[in-house]
Amino acid sequence: MSEANADTTADENTTDVRRKVVAGHFLSLDGVAEAADRFITAWDDETDAKGADLIASQDAVVLGRRTYDEWAAFWPTSDIEPFASFINAVPKYVATSRPLDREWTNAQVIDGGLVDFVRDLKSQPGGDIGIHGSISVTQTLLAAGVVDELRLVIAPTVAGGGKGVFDGSPPGGLELIRGSVSPSGYLLADYRVVH
Repeated sequence: MSEANADTTADENTTDVRRKVVAGHFLSLDGVAEAADRFITAWDDETDAKGADLIASQDAVVLGRRTYDEWAAFWPTSDIEPFASFINAVPKYVATSRPLDREWTNAQVIDGGLVDFVRDLKSQPGGDIGIHGSISVTQTLLAAGVVDELRLVIAPTVAGGGKGVFDGSPPGGLELIRGSVSPSGYLLADYRVVH
């Protein structure tokens, strides 16, 4: 085989695998994500396994400032596994304009704009990039077309008010990847965002 043919074959066998941005949220049936402890009132093994599956492929997390402040006070001493070990060890990138008041292992402030930072992070080698609990981060990245998947746990409860992940979002399509119902009645739905 000639050198030119070897280069062509190598190029054909190379795939451009990009990291995915995966937002995981707990929602009420009416779409509220804020203060999920108001409507996530039961837990079961299937829902727990869904959370473990979500974090298994992630090696970076993007958080908003409010989520960071709340979680930096809670998770370092938590024994809720496997999420505690994951979130305490994983690199955490925080969208904020102010210095972080509380230190947390592997946490750093995003330098520059959120959308550009996450686009750059996606282009680097690594696992999936997670968004957990940060509604405004998910909204911003959804509007910019940066979120690839949504992993939702939808409770059979109407919250009756509060901030939702899709509040103010532009119209767009979602493609169901997989879905099931847990023994506690939660809809476990994974969606691909149609760009």
